[in-house]
Amino acid sequence: MTALIGLLIGLAVGLTGVGGGTLTVPALIIALGMPAAEAVGTALLFVTATKIFATPVYWFRGQINLPVLKRLLLGGLPGVLGGAYFLSKMNTERLTPVILAIVGLTIVSLAIVSLVKLFRKPPVGVHRPRWLTGLALPIGVEVGFSSAGAGALGSLLLQSCAKIEPAVVIGTDLLFGLILSAAGGAFHLSTGTYNGEVLAYLAPAGIIGALVGASVGTKLPAKPLRATLNVTLVIVGGNLCWKGLRLLF
Repeated sequence: MTALIGLLIGLAVGLTGVGGGTLTVPALIIALGMPAAEAVGTALLFVTATKIFATPVYWFRGQINLPVLKRLLLGGLPGVLGGAYFLSKMNTERLTPVILAIVGLTIVSLAIVSLVKLFRKPPVGVHRPRWLTGLALPIGVEVGFSSAGAGALGSLLLQSCAKIEPAVVIGTDLLFGLILSAAGGAFHLSTGTYNGEVLAYLAPAGIIGALVGASVGTKLPAKPLRATLNVTLVIVGGNLCWKGLRLLF
């Protein structure tokens, strides 16, 4: 079951480019009954493992803008560590419904952002490098707390504030997400809020799925696939949010 979840998530990521963290957390909570904080830690480590195999492709093509990446990390790294720390402090049985509600709402919000971005023209890039650090901070917090956000929000930020080519946006955002996931995952490793047994099945299957999805994805229409996946995420995230609110009240 766990390997199948990893394979399907990896396949979806390879086909659509949607971030693994957004998909993994609800799958672990709903399908496997994993506690929310443990699911976030496991998802961050899973995303790190899958992105390690995709990022070098963009690196060797020269499709990563290092000055822009540096500005993103100046805000994103403190943010992700702060978000992970905040989650660890909330990781009590009494606050579990709050975590579920926040994570669910985050997933719904990101899916809606992705849908809007999918059906509108990309923003015209205005070079505002000084904005990157400040706006990357809340993205980092979101990644540390929910494991989601680096892909959808990071690419939107780059498109809005950096005049770089679309392929460089993808490569830079991919490396940004990899570093944030690795930092957040390392924090969860140090606190023990992850499931190593699940990760051992999840990661290899996810890597295979991502590679297969990436190779097949060029032959399939990306827009309908992304739209379908994001609508599904709105439903799944809404379910998580409702579950948390119902337990809370």
